[in-house]
Amino acid sequence: QGVAKGDRVLVYMPMIPEAVIAMLACARLGAVHSVVFGGFAANELATRINDAKPKVIVSASCGIEVKRIISYKPLLDKAIEISDADSKPQRCIIFQRAMEAATMIEGRDLDWNDLLADAQPHDCVPVAATDPLYILYTSGTTGEPKGVVRDNGGHAVALKWSMKAIYNVDAGDVYWAASDIGWVVGHSYIVYGPLFRGCTTILFEGKPVGTPDAGVFWRVISQHQVKCMFTAPTAFRAIKREDPNAELMKDYDLSNFKALFLAGERLDPDTLKWAER
Repeated sequence: QGVAKGDRVLVYMPMIPEAVIAMLACARLGAVHSVVFGGFAANELATRINDAKPKVIVSASCGIEVKRIISYKPLLDKAIEISDADSKPQRCIIFQRAMEAATMIEGRDLDWNDLLADAQPHDCVPVAATDPLYILYTSGTTGEPKGVVRDNGGHAVALKWSMKAIYNVDAGDVYWAASDIGWVVGHSYIVYGPLFRGCTTILFEGKPVGTPDAGVFWRVISQHQVKCMFTAPTAFRAIKREDPNAELMKDYDLSNFKALFLAGERLDPDTLKWAER
């Protein structure tokens, strides 16, 4: 019942270390991971299950939003129930979080910690440069979501090159992409790119405002001595709206912070000027 080279593994988890561990474990085994944004509705998840036909689904009991807990397991159970008969996973591995315990289905669901207690190290499985590393689905705004396949070799070369040539970070630096692993930016610049370069990467289960305030980005940058940050203009618009004079920034040491990259959507001039100031 183990995962082998070429198997598909669907990862439906919040922004927690276990999600990245699952991705990297797949890469080590030559399996193909497909991360679905945590908290996606059951019908959206079922569409991706039908297409990927995963052998295993790795999930968590819940995720955390600003003012509420989102139960993942009922969404997962419903998605599997409505998915095609030939697409249903053999097993689901569930990471039980302290905030909420999930109800397990006997014979299908396995507890993450129970498996970890008995796990044995496994050698890296050699793969070809053109073998698939992951499948990531488009949003589905124009028809059915399309599974985009990223290979191993070109992916590794391009991302490692970009970390120095574009972001100017070196081994040992701390890099923070304030995105989500459910998106391609999260795959590229939370997980793989920084690790290829030997950087420390930041995994943040929070929002630019409300967790607890508009100073949280500055707190994380100061606490972890972030050198370079990548995020969306929307995040900085939210911070600017809550703290227009950047008063909360004054509480933190940002001396190691050298570069900010805002991308993924249009950056309006007002937000650009505010960020530069």
